[in-house]
Amino acid sequence: MPAAPELALTTDLTDAYPEWLEVRDALRSGDWPTAHKLITAQPPSVQTQLTAQAGAEPEIRPLVQQQVEADPADSVAAALLGRLMIHEAWQVRTSARAKDVSRSQFRTFHELLRAAERMLIDAAAYQPDDCSIWACRLITARGLELGQSEARRRYDRLAEQDPHHLPGQELLLQQLCPKWGGTFDEMHGFAREVAAAAPTGALNGSLVAQAHFEHMCDLKSWELAKYATDEVKEEVRMAAARSVLHPDFRPTYGWIDAASRFALVLGMLDDHAAAAPHFKALGNRVSSNVWGNFDDSIAMFADLRRRALAAGGAR
Repeated sequence: MPAAPELALTTDLTDAYPEWLEVRDALRSGDWPTAHKLITAQPPSVQTQLTAQAGAEPEIRPLVQQQVEADPADSVAAALLGRLMIHEAWQVRTSARAKDVSRSQFRTFHELLRAAERMLIDAAAYQPDDCSIWACRLITARGLELGQSEARRRYDRLAEQDPHHLPGQELLLQQLCPKWGGTFDEMHGFAREVAAAAPTGALNGSLVAQAHFEHMCDLKSWELAKYATDEVKEEVRMAAARSVLHPDFRPTYGWIDAASRFALVLGMLDDHAAAAPHFKALGNRVSSNVWGNFDDSIAMFADLRRRALAAGGAR
C-alpha cells in the first residue's frame, strides 16, 4: 500500500496537550469554577505552564480581573492576571535587544510591570507557597532589572515548594544570561546542576540544551563552528539520554518544548544524527516557544528535520 501522506507542519499543539484545551475552553466560555478546578488539579509545574499559556489570551482578562477583585486570595486568578499583565508589557517592549527599544517603549513597559508587581506582591502575601505567583515575580524581577540576588531570592522561594519546577528554572536560566546581567558560567552551571538533580526521565535536562542555545545566539556565525566541539555535543546528548530519551520518560505537559530544544540545539551543532530521534518524536509539531526565535520557524524546523532524518534514518 502507498505510504500515508506526511502531515503538514503545525504550531497548534492542542492535540498533544488536552489539559490546555480544557482550561482554554473553560476560560473562553467564562466558566471560572471549572477553569480553577482544572488548573489546581495539576502538579505545580503544569499549573505554572497553563497559566503562562493563558496569559497570551487577552480576551479572558475581564473574567480574571473580576475574580481577583472578588477574591484577592485566589492565587490562580492572581497568577493568570499577572501573566496577562506581563504579556501586555512585553508586547510593548518586544523581544528586541535593549539598544533597539525606544525610551517611550521602556517607560510604558516598566509602568505595566510595576502594576503587575504590586498585584503579585499582594497575591504572594495571601498565598506565599504558590509557585505560579513566584514564577510571575521572576519575570517582573527581570523586566524591572531588580538584579541577580533578588531573582535568586524569588527562585529560592519557588524551589522550596517544588525543587524541580521546570518553568521556574527556565525563567532563572534567562536571568542568568549575560543579556540580563548574568554570565555564561553561571547560566551553564545552573542548567547542569538542576538537570543532574532532577529524576531520570524528567524534562529538566532540556535546560542544558537551552543554555547552549542562549550561548550560541550570542556568537558570531564564524564562532559557531568553534563552539560545536565534541565535548559540547556529548553534553547535550547525555542530557537527552537522561531526560526525554530515558526509559523513565513520559510525555508530560511541556515535553514538546523539551524535545524541541534538543532537536534544535543538536541541529545547530551539526549533530544531525543525534537530533533525529527528537524530530521523529515531534512529528509535525512545531513549538512556537522554541522555534519562534527564528523569523520563519516552520522553515527552520523543516530544514533541520530534513538534515536530521537524512543522517539518522527516516524511520
